[in-house]
Amino acid sequence: MKRTNPIPDPNRVPLWTQRLAGYRQRLQPPPVVVEGRLTRMVGLTLEAAGCRAAIGELCNVVASPTTQVEAEVVGFSGDRLYLMPTGDMRGLVPNARVIPTGRAYEANVGPDLLGRIIDGSGRPLDGKGRIVGDTRLPLNGHPINPLARDPIRKPLDVGIRSINSLFSVGRGQRLGLFAGSGVGKSVLLGMMTKFTNADVVVVGLIGERGREVKEFIDNILGPAGLARAVVVASPADSPPVMRLHGAAMATTIAEYYRDQGKHVLLLMDSLTRFAQAQREIALAIGEPPATKGYPPSVFAKIPQLVERAGNGGPGGGSITAFYTVLVEGDDQQDPIADAARAILDGHLVLSRQLAESGLYPAVDVEASISRVMTEIIDQTQLTAARKFKAQYSLYQQNRDLINVGAYVRGSNPELDAAIAAHPRLRTFLQQGMLEPVSIAESKKGLLDLVAAPPRIGP
Repeated sequence: MKRTNPIPDPNRVPLWTQRLAGYRQRLQPPPVVVEGRLTRMVGLTLEAAGCRAAIGELCNVVASPTTQVEAEVVGFSGDRLYLMPTGDMRGLVPNARVIPTGRAYEANVGPDLLGRIIDGSGRPLDGKGRIVGDTRLPLNGHPINPLARDPIRKPLDVGIRSINSLFSVGRGQRLGLFAGSGVGKSVLLGMMTKFTNADVVVVGLIGERGREVKEFIDNILGPAGLARAVVVASPADSPPVMRLHGAAMATTIAEYYRDQGKHVLLLMDSLTRFAQAQREIALAIGEPPATKGYPPSVFAKIPQLVERAGNGGPGGGSITAFYTVLVEGDDQQDPIADAARAILDGHLVLSRQLAESGLYPAVDVEASISRVMTEIIDQTQLTAARKFKAQYSLYQQNRDLINVGAYVRGSNPELDAAIAAHPRLRTFLQQGMLEPVSIAESKKGLLDLVAAPPRIGP
């Protein structure tokens, strides 16, 4: 019998080639790390010389065998690097070693994140042990082609009667929650966290008081809300770079679940603290201020963060985002409020006057708007909402005349109808913290309210 030689496999790598490649890898010298020296420290800014590192790269500043501080590169000038620490700076000395690590902060994401509370660097704060993630994602995210974004066509039930009926939210919409301090925005966020029809809820507590973080989780969010949520907390005493990372971390986690096809609710409190953190960094490295102390980079960072939310991505999921905007002194023309209003898909304004009068949630019907409402509701609800707003606004415009008795009934039939309907309109806007109201119930209540005949009497 004639012996035949086997046909060699062209894809098979010979054994001697594999061994040679292994030997070459062993002979390669380790990468050379060029260390620098700490030459200057002013405020929260560190200045290093003698080393090279990219923007966003982490460096270890070693002052002694027991003192090491992690810092992030935030700028450079010539051969000088500007770094911002991510933790406590105590113990640093002149000429401390600055060692580039070649890595940057990433988000460690996976199914184990649900129900956990982490900081801006991804470390757990809840004492439940280490988080094991199956994927690491960069904090700067990935841009979505504008033509690849799905249009907003489906309404989202947030469980708030006034929002569901008068300012309907679409799945994938980005809205701002504008309010001064102590008006009830955190309570409203907690209600939406528990009541919203979403697969996953991601909460970013950026720059808030540390006491409020604990109270929000225990009293407002509660065990039921936390079970399907991920909380990222970077309180006010965190370094500014960690507050930026907290906002980016929350957005990256939301993107991870969206790409899996889930519908995510992203709540960030607050966008103003995010802008203030960027202002601290920019001013510290020498960027000139532009508007009320805010440098231009702040107004570039806001759309970069907000545009990451919405519909799109490979999985067909969505991120519906609510960003709170702290209106200092109740000034709606604050530069951050004005910039956010221009980039978001709508805004809800909480009125201090309404809150002081006992109306909760204190949504200002006249100043609020949802830019996608006409695309996601039917004409019947839209007509009813417009009638509600018209009557409410007419009463508010003549409230002073009515209160002092200067208005004579019968002078204006439309105003007479608004006066008669006002108690029912105000009752419709009120809602308890533990009372969810669905979209169907909200719509029915609105239609019944505007269809009821006015009861005009002395």
